[in-house]
Amino acid sequence: MDSTSPLHKQMLDRALELAHAAAQCDEVPVGAVIYDEDGQIWGEGYNLTITNADPTAHAEIVALREAGKKRGTPNLTGLMLAVSLEPCAMCAQALAWARIKEVRFAATDPKSGGVLQGAAVYTHKTCHHKPFVDHGYLAEESKLLLQTFFKAKR
Repeated sequence: MDSTSPLHKQMLDRALELAHAAAQCDEVPVGAVIYDEDGQIWGEGYNLTITNADPTAHAEIVALREAGKKRGTPNLTGLMLAVSLEPCAMCAQALAWARIKEVRFAATDPKSGGVLQGAAVYTHKTCHHKPFVDHGYLAEESKLLLQTFFKAKR
């Protein structure tokens, strides 16, 4: 499958919906969905760092925790992630530890990204699992949501 497949678009659409839900809760608007090739959602979530007073409660981590519980294992081999913003280094490494098959994100994050930007976790020899990465679908919508959210904060 490629980034233009209906399944990946559907899951990135859902991730953006979750990002909007995060904004409604006054959380940084990022949403994530973990799913399989049949379209079954194993985990989803949005940023809850403020709500949970937990700096690790990023959307990807929230979704990983739910998927791990549903599967009964931290090994999520064969599952894919759709997220509205490029994962940070912490999330990128957690996705590698979980052995996520594919990471698909909407907007890049030049400030805190950890996949294509900054730490670029998957480019290191020491990264034990390197998922397929694709990005760009809904990038402008995700970027606009983030810009609007932070503009309102200023």
